[in-house]
Amino acid sequence: MQNKNPQQVNYATLVTQIRAWAHELGFQAVGISDTDLSAAENGLLKWLALGLHGEMDYMAKHGIKRSRPAELLPGTLRVISLRMNCAPPDARDGWQVLAEGDRAFISRYALGRDYHKVMRNRLAKLAEKIRAAAVKFTGAAGFEGRVFTDSAPVLEVELARKAGLGWRGKHTLLLSREHGSQFFLGEIYVNLPLPVEGPQQEHCGTCTRCIDICPTRAIIAPYSVDARRCISYLTIELKGSIPVEFRPLIGNRIYGCDDCQLVCPWNGFARTSTEPDFAVRHGLDDVGLIELFAWDEAEFNSKLAGSAIYRIGHEQWLRNIAVALGNAPRSAAIIAALQSHFEHPSGLVREHVKWALKRHAV
Repeated sequence: MQNKNPQQVNYATLVTQIRAWAHELGFQAVGISDTDLSAAENGLLKWLALGLHGEMDYMAKHGIKRSRPAELLPGTLRVISLRMNCAPPDARDGWQVLAEGDRAFISRYALGRDYHKVMRNRLAKLAEKIRAAAVKFTGAAGFEGRVFTDSAPVLEVELARKAGLGWRGKHTLLLSREHGSQFFLGEIYVNLPLPVEGPQQEHCGTCTRCIDICPTRAIIAPYSVDARRCISYLTIELKGSIPVEFRPLIGNRIYGCDDCQLVCPWNGFARTSTEPDFAVRHGLDDVGLIELFAWDEAEFNSKLAGSAIYRIGHEQWLRNIAVALGNAPRSAAIIAALQSHFEHPSGLVREHVKWALKRHAV
């Protein structure tokens, strides 16, 4: 039998080493894809044309760089996609928190340290290992690579799907049979012609639980989300006033929404993270709305430094909690908490406090 092309053997060997390094760095899965995102580009442009991205101007700002990796990093031939579990150990069950209207629900991914920092650090370490090994394994000089984790115009779910890390669920998130959807994604763009993976088979079937459970009906069709209706968008991305029609539907969700993930059967297989950085901080998995509403800006900045929540700022934090208090069971303590912010310096906060008090007929 003739030997394979030496270059193919060498790149395959490098991929084997990349997988080993990735697991050592805490990633649970690695896949490699080419850069052809033409099919996804058509869907992206249609979604943007319909205005379904709301006020997330950055989604349209970079145009087709999002769907053409080589225009973001010239010379890119392959994308290495990586997955890291994020469900924090020992966090209180999400459904239980949602059922108690005076408690604050925070998306489980945001209960610990900001994942951007953790992922970027690990990805950078892996990229450096690849850089150092590129010549040894392939004889290739001039390695170029760049790491991303929800930090640039990258179609990370589509790239991960093409790389075989899972399939796109009807809620548009990536799903894995072994890990559900409770993980973070990261990418390394490289100029090496590494062997590519193939997509996985889809396993959603006729299930529509994620569509049916969405409080604001943001999943307007399978695989299509109207961000303007999504509670994650309303509590995180939207900087101004939350539309009145959605406020009662937000319930006690003050940062993000996990309903479509909590209800997904595949998340019965999700595994908790072993990363200390993703452990719950400051008891945010089970804390009262009144307690959080009492945080002044200095306390907010101090306790949430290094958290993904920090970036929304104290004003938006209070706005979100005011809405949740308006939806909470009426009590003298809740009324008092809202009244304590009735003359808050921020007009945005005052507006939502007044709405909440009106909900309690005050």
